[in-house]
Amino acid sequence: MLDPKLSTTDTVTITPPSSPSLIAARIDRIPFGRFHTRLMSQLGAGTFFDGFDAMTIAVVLPLIVKSFGISLAEAGLIISAGYVGQWIGMLLAGALADRVGRRRPFIISLVLFGGMSLACAFAWNETSLLVFRLVQGLGLGAEIPIAAILLSEYLGRHGRGRSFGIYQSLFAWGIFFAPLTALAATSAFGPETGWRVLLAIGALPLVIAAWAYFALPESARWLAVKGRAAEADSYVRAMEDDAARHGTELQKPEEPSTQTEDTFRFSELLSPAYRARTLMLAVVWFATFFVNYGCLSWLPTMYVQVGRLPQSQSLLLAIVTSGLQLVVIYIVVSLIDRVGRRPLLIAGLAVAAIGALYGFIAIGLLGHTSWQIMFVSGCTMVVGTTVPAVFLYLYTSELYPTRMRGWATSATASLNKLASIIAPTIFGFMLSGHGGTPAVFTALGVAAAIALAAVAFGAIETRNRSLEETSA
Repeated sequence: MLDPKLSTTDTVTITPPSSPSLIAARIDRIPFGRFHTRLMSQLGAGTFFDGFDAMTIAVVLPLIVKSFGISLAEAGLIISAGYVGQWIGMLLAGALADRVGRRRPFIISLVLFGGMSLACAFAWNETSLLVFRLVQGLGLGAEIPIAAILLSEYLGRHGRGRSFGIYQSLFAWGIFFAPLTALAATSAFGPETGWRVLLAIGALPLVIAAWAYFALPESARWLAVKGRAAEADSYVRAMEDDAARHGTELQKPEEPSTQTEDTFRFSELLSPAYRARTLMLAVVWFATFFVNYGCLSWLPTMYVQVGRLPQSQSLLLAIVTSGLQLVVIYIVVSLIDRVGRRPLLIAGLAVAAIGALYGFIAIGLLGHTSWQIMFVSGCTMVVGTTVPAVFLYLYTSELYPTRMRGWATSATASLNKLASIIAPTIFGFMLSGHGGTPAVFTALGVAAAIALAAVAFGAIETRNRSLEETSA
């Protein structure tokens, strides 16, 4: 009879590592360790600068408007151009990730992202900036979903939500430091040069790409599915050895029998087995980031243009909003593996809908246009949508098998980029005399309410379950 607790050597010797399900089972029982910390550092550095860029363009937008002498509608097109590139990059990266692996597309995305960030800093007019942002978006869009998939495929079933949430918080830290860096850059170099310096800082992912080239592992789950069992085993064995060195006794892996790995078809996303979850995720991804990016992109400008707040104070409010996001993220991290994904999705989207309703009533019905009203309403919506944003990539990856996880995650998550394209353009149009601020809050509230309904009727719980189980 086998002892239920085995050493690393016993486990690998007794259980052949060639089966994809056995590779997954071995990973699922390994606690968070130094292997995960190194992986999270490599992936998280890229994710930090993705968040940094997302907020950078928002906080420097008023400066760009003044520097190039453009309208708010034209500024909205510059924001949207970046998201068009991200949408395309995300779709391409997802398809590549299921064919060539997670590692190479991630490194390429960092090179493209960092290189074009530098180009944006030297833009000479609004057209050149728009084009550079469009190309830069290809790298930005590819980075986050691939990083999220690679990390989720190395996390065990217990504590997966907490570990992923800590990693995802690096995106919010990037958002938090962007306005702080903007204040420093504009104070040191002046508004005209300061925004260019801020964009140039976004070239640092080039250094991260060099680091990842030499140190980033490929997904063991993906390697096993592709028949590269020896490579998959080497990575998992390193994790097991690390756990053993720190005194962890690993349970014997139990091979799940709930999933068969077949050749992936693009149409499988809408097959009977996955149609309901795909449609639910599409709605949630689109609506969550329609609200989130709509607020983050336009709130600093609305404070100045509508609320008559000085630019420097607008940046301070952006810092406060980012700080609140970080607080919410760590609250979610502490709850996600105890409360579950579905209840948190419902709670967050409900808060966002309430924030939009408050803004509509105060501004649209009562006629208050102070920055204080916009700040309270905007912060409430940002805080609410931050809750699902913390773990939507993880939740999506939990609902699809390894053979299609890259494409499924990027395809559904790409709806957030579509929302990010539409929201700035629509809001720029509305704020240019077509409905104004009340119309903006109405659109935000409707989006949050639709997402809330989709989750209430279509979301399933994945807490403390293996990826192979939840994706079956």
